[in-house]
Amino acid sequence: MHDAASLRDIHDRGQRSLEALLRHCAQLSPEEFDRRILGFGYPSVRLQLDHMIGAEEYWLSVIEGRYTDVDESAPPLAPEALEAHRRQVAAATDGYLRRASETEINTAREMWTWPGRTRSLVPALILLRTVAHIYQHQGQVLAMCRLLGKPGPGGLDFPID
Repeated sequence: MHDAASLRDIHDRGQRSLEALLRHCAQLSPEEFDRRILGFGYPSVRLQLDHMIGAEEYWLSVIEGRYTDVDESAPPLAPEALEAHRRQVAAATDGYLRRASETEINTAREMWTWPGRTRSLVPALILLRTVAHIYQHQGQVLAMCRLLGKPGPGGLDFPID
């Protein structure tokens, strides 16, 4: 059984790592930020970061029952807009956790997801997945940064202090 306070703490720690990653990536030139690098599902740093934030936004919309088909043709956000978007999405997730009861966050229920299917899901597990997702893609972004000659700083692991 998960409680909102521990989920908020875990979410906040993941967001701190993502915020630090965005700060690191801000030093990339526009060409580096958009350079296509083979071997990654999202082939540029911009696309990786946009996906990381967009995935949390998507899953929160699923949990809250407001999911609609996303316009996949929308251009990824500009580097300077990514941090503002991250803050907005993180605040929305935190707001959900402040409002939701323990029963709600731990009870499986039918949710409408992409690609137009209904699934029985537990909100707490979805939210834990969004944090794990940050670290999956953070590793890819840091590998891309190394390939671009701009290795990331230490200390981007899940904060334990």
